[in-house]
Amino acid sequence: MQKPFLKFLNEKKTIFNLDEFSTIGSDDHCQVQIKSEDISERHARIEKKDRGYLIRDLRSNQGTLVNGAQVLEAYLHDGDIIQLGSQELVFGLEADIRNQFPIKSRNEVWNQELQSLVHVAKRKDPVLILGPSGTGKDVIAKALHESSNRVQGNYVSVNCSALSETLIESELFGHVRGSFTGAMNDRKGAFEAARGGTLFLDEIGDLSYSLQAKLLRALENGEIRPVGADHNVMTDVRVIAATHQDLAQKIREGEFRSDLYFRLNVITVTPPALCFRMEDFEDLLYSFAKVQRVRFSHGAILRLKKHSWPGNIRELKNLVSRAAALFPKEQITENHIEKLIDRTFLQNEDEQNLHQNLPVIKEIEKQMIIKRLTANKGNQRRTASDLGMPKSTLHDRLKYYNIDIGNFKV
Repeated sequence: MQKPFLKFLNEKKTIFNLDEFSTIGSDDHCQVQIKSEDISERHARIEKKDRGYLIRDLRSNQGTLVNGAQVLEAYLHDGDIIQLGSQELVFGLEADIRNQFPIKSRNEVWNQELQSLVHVAKRKDPVLILGPSGTGKDVIAKALHESSNRVQGNYVSVNCSALSETLIESELFGHVRGSFTGAMNDRKGAFEAARGGTLFLDEIGDLSYSLQAKLLRALENGEIRPVGADHNVMTDVRVIAATHQDLAQKIREGEFRSDLYFRLNVITVTPPALCFRMEDFEDLLYSFAKVQRVRFSHGAILRLKKHSWPGNIRELKNLVSRAAALFPKEQITENHIEKLIDRTFLQNEDEQNLHQNLPVIKEIEKQMIIKRLTANKGNQRRTASDLGMPKSTLHDRLKYYNIDIGNFKV
């Protein structure tokens, strides 16, 4: 059972354990008593609700802030900072262990980036997720929402490449009755549906140029205009966008607005291709196999690891589903693998995936090499072993990335 508490932000000793109904103020009768000139006698109240713990301002003189935003009432989450006058307190749950991002990796470099998203999740800044198709960009977006202070709000996902320009505008901003053929009733769009929550815009690189301008205004002004409406509507969403495309190239070609790119690109996440995080391969395989009730032999797993996985995690998930459909109640052996992999598709897709995502892949590989060289104090043999590559390959990579080995030797 979770036990809520408050503690001062910069002082560890004083902890206030909270009941299901706790009043905070300077009055002697308050359950959480804080003696300060700018704390009202009955400043705020925290009470347990079905959805969690709710803080409510009690018409205090200085107001109540949660994570820097003044509120009349708001649901609290572990780690939220409450400011009452000049006093800052942290709300916590003893049994809550959400101090780590829910997605983890055995790849050290990628896992460090994932765990940094714990702090990103708590903010409202836009997040831009870039990387190869099939790497789980939508999974990262959902995890950001579920780790955020907006988890009580809706998570709404829109695929910008799946609809025509007319429909995508209505999908995002809504429309009023009669605004176009088929608009029989008023309809709220994704911005309204995600009010108080998170809006995930997948394949943002496919959004038309004219709609990019409207999206930019929505992000900058916090308001939208439904199709056919004569007034604007205020919004309250956290936007996460994703694409597998090279947005810098699209900007150079005049197909993507640079101002929208910089508005979205406050925080960037770049999930690596599966072939660059093979440490996670077996965990991913077992998770999909458990759902599909499929068993893979050791030989089959070794064979799968030799595949280049141009479709990344999505391709692996599809292969497990295919195995369950084609060979139900059988253990998948090495002999089955050739029938499960589409080798005709492999060559073209492999080349396409490599060229599209080479800049991201190269930067991830470079950082992995630097990380292991630092840990091994410049020992190339140990570094090559850690990275699972021959020493000669590591030597070639050092020359390619212009990495001076002398900088790592002690």
